[in-house]
Amino acid sequence: MKYSLVAAALVAGSFSAIADDSSDKVWTTSAELGAITTSGNTVGTSITGKIDAKQELQQWSNQYIFSAFFKEDEKTDDDSGEKVTERSAERYLISGKAAYKLDNEFDKLFVFGSYTDDKFGAYLKYTTVAVGYGTRIYNTEDKSLDVEIGPGYFSGERSTGETENGMIVRGAAAFKWAISESASFGQTLSVEYGEDNTRTIAETSLLAKINGSLQMKAAFLVQNDSDVPADKKKTDTQTSLTLVYSF
Repeated sequence: MKYSLVAAALVAGSFSAIADDSSDKVWTTSAELGAITTSGNTVGTSITGKIDAKQELQQWSNQYIFSAFFKEDEKTDDDSGEKVTERSAERYLISGKAAYKLDNEFDKLFVFGSYTDDKFGAYLKYTTVAVGYGTRIYNTEDKSLDVEIGPGYFSGERSTGETENGMIVRGAAAFKWAISESASFGQTLSVEYGEDNTRTIAETSLLAKINGSLQMKAAFLVQNDSDVPADKKKTDTQTSLTLVYSF
């Protein structure tokens, strides 16, 4: 059920591309990767990666995202006293959005789906499907603010093994600021409000161009769940420094 909900949103985007008569299909794809390894008193390795593919057609605007995060730490076994390596974080996210362009510029109707697999999170699995309306409420030469809102459905499996599902209201916003020809600032926010849980995800990022296709990205990601098991924290954060290649 969880996989099929996300698949429905992804397939919707694929069908929209087939249905569009335009031959000028434009893809914009970025791939980012970052890794941190520590040694000495603290030993560990963390790796983060993301692929973001956008497709602009005459009548449709589609986006597909896949991201992953791993973290391993070296610890001392209490019984044997030996050094052992343990994975302390492992998270995958896949999402897809197909937006149908309306007559007014920037106005769109969309269908969105996402699936998160987090082996150490408050929710081990989290699936969201939503539909709604999006538009741009602020637009200048160097800044823009896009917002969207609509009803949806979520299904989740807690770390305790309990399952939840129900209706939600999903809202999202994306702010972009072209600081200069070589630097840009971005802020994204999504809120999925439901009776069982409200999930809020925000990312602040700063990109600096190295050359025509390569950028350096510094980002701070915050994810908050309003209702979590007693042994889990409500907020997870991730600070990253990655290389981004666009093509």
